[in-house]
Amino acid sequence: MEFSKLSAPSLKDLFVQQLQGMILSGELPMGAQLPPERELARQMQVSRAVINGGLAELSQQGFLEVRPRQGTCVADYRRKGNLSTLIAIMEYQGGVLGKDEIRSILEVRRALEHLAAERAIAYASHEAMEHLGDIVAQLKAEQSAAQAAETAFTFQHELAFVGGNSILPLIYYSFKAPVITLWVRFCRLYGIGALYHNTETLYTHLCARDAQAAAHWIDTYLEQAISGNQQIYEER
Repeated sequence: MEFSKLSAPSLKDLFVQQLQGMILSGELPMGAQLPPERELARQMQVSRAVINGGLAELSQQGFLEVRPRQGTCVADYRRKGNLSTLIAIMEYQGGVLGKDEIRSILEVRRALEHLAAERAIAYASHEAMEHLGDIVAQLKAEQSAAQAAETAFTFQHELAFVGGNSILPLIYYSFKAPVITLWVRFCRLYGIGALYHNTETLYTHLCARDAQAAAHWIDTYLEQAISGNQQIYEER
């Protein structure tokens, strides 16, 4: 067994984590004005460089809005946020996603998977399909939920790639962290075999170049999770 190297978070990371927590808990409400950088640095006893870097990161995550000549205020991260915002929310909640976030991710994934399967059936070469089959075989052999989730993601990402749409794989990759989290939980609840079955069945339809059957299967297994019939939600 190998153990990962321990490393302490930087002052900037601690600053970012503290403000994320204050915003997500409601202690800093949306629209609240932050003190100037100099005052924040004085109160928190760190350099202005730490504050400046932390504010820039929080702004990129959609938590803050920097207004020229007006200062920095708490943004509506539900409107201004991105995948980094979602990951920060997950980390704040100990990796637990609520029902609304899970349902939203799965609905977006269903739309993307339809497009990926449709394009792969139309444009993927025989060699590309064989490579997808190798990934499916690897998934069957995985022994841990984390490894299975990574391999399942590799299959989905490669599926997006072989269809020839240059943007689709990038979109898939931007969702990697939350999707991996959901697949790990799915494997722990239902077993790696269930994830393999879903993937292998889709692959069978892809090999048959049967777009209708592939679309139907995508709807079938994702709808079970979206509706909650196949429970992957956790109560907060």
